[in-house]
Amino acid sequence: MRIELAAQPGDPGRPNEDFASVALPASGEGGVLVLLDGVTPPADGGTGCVHGVPWFTARLGGALLELASAERDLTLQQCLAAAIVRTADAHRGSCDLTHRLTPQATVVVARWGASAVEHLVLSDSVLLVEAVDGTVSAVLDERIARLAARGPVTDAQRNAEGGFFTAAADPAVAERAVAGRTARTRVRALAALSDGASRWVEVFGEGGWAQCFALLAKEGPRALIDRVRQAERADPDGLAFRRGKPHDDAAAVYAEL
Repeated sequence: MRIELAAQPGDPGRPNEDFASVALPASGEGGVLVLLDGVTPPADGGTGCVHGVPWFTARLGGALLELASAERDLTLQQCLAAAIVRTADAHRGSCDLTHRLTPQATVVVARWGASAVEHLVLSDSVLLVEAVDGTVSAVLDERIARLAARGPVTDAQRNAEGGFFTAAADPAVAERAVAGRTARTRVRALAALSDGASRWVEVFGEGGWAQCFALLAKEGPRALIDRVRQAERADPDGLAFRRGKPHDDAAAVYAEL
């Protein structure tokens, strides 16, 4: 088994709002990877929370990693719902969890064992799955992309019917995730990317998902993030490649099973 991960803030003067981690059970069979991309609130707006996004992603990511690892009888949707409740309970008394911009995150989680590989994707982070024949497929929650194709995506569409969904304080959102399972014998490797890392494909068009996966397999997650930073620096004002931020937090996990 080979596992590598890398994460880098978009601005070295600000904490990274992404979370990435892997857990391998003491039994030596199977594992879990979790990647969260914290949603940065507008600079001129509050969130109703005194803790901030990095606190939230660390809490939610840690809880989800523990639950998905230890509670194998629960589905990944149930693990995410329980992690959301646990995180909400940790600051319910001090923060306004009804605020539309209460700290929240996109979610990718994959769990593998002897018989199956389970996955869950919520919002615009990406899970890549390499089959034993080398074919690479992307597991995507395409709601934001479909909304963006019709016009600007707004905060009013966040966690709203007909809009898109992120993990915040409502555990019911877990049922909105894209989830499934694949026979373990059909999967060779996995990769998870926050949208700051997936820019290599989705913004800069340097290659497709198969080429992105090949780069991760050959050179590792840090090399992918370095390539993204090179592309960002070459277009600092976003004139050639339009994007919300010149540089974004980036995280990537690669796991050969």
